[in-house]
Amino acid sequence: MAGAIPEEAFEGEPVAAANSRIESLFREHNDTLLRFLRARLHSEADAREAAQEAYVRLLQLDDTGQLSFLRAYLFRIAANVATDLLRRRTVQNRAQADSLFFETEAPATQERAMLARQQLAAVEVALSELPARCREAFLLSRREGWGSGRIAAHLGVSDRMVRLYLVRALEHLEAAI
Repeated sequence: MAGAIPEEAFEGEPVAAANSRIESLFREHNDTLLRFLRARLHSEADAREAAQEAYVRLLQLDDTGQLSFLRAYLFRIAANVATDLLRRRTVQNRAQADSLFFETEAPATQERAMLARQQLAAVEVALSELPARCREAFLLSRREGWGSGRIAAHLGVSDRMVRLYLVRALEHLEAAI
């Protein structure tokens, strides 16, 4: 098999030799690794970042003598790094979406200020259209930060009903905006 590095090549070798093996792995498989990561991440920059992180982790191994399939291990590390990047991207996107929806700072331009006032008016109208308990559950959740169990106890309904109220409120608000 081309590019395969036998396990016995690592036993008792100095760090420089192990690093040389990793350099060889880089030269022989980096293009393939980048294609693999681009397919997962849909971004050249993220693919390069993930590949670099995978190589760094590979270089940090204490005992490369235990690796019989260094290439496979590199791809496994790269896949894990790609998964981490995708998770971080998802969390960042959610945080950005939440900050846009609940933006409280004054917009920088008159246009943005007008748009914010229109959206706020739409939210207020949509909230007023909700049934009283549904509206109260939503406001306790968003404004007060209460969990569904606490809201359920306050309203005298089940936790499941509170979650249903929250879903209905969010759907109604999204439709209104």
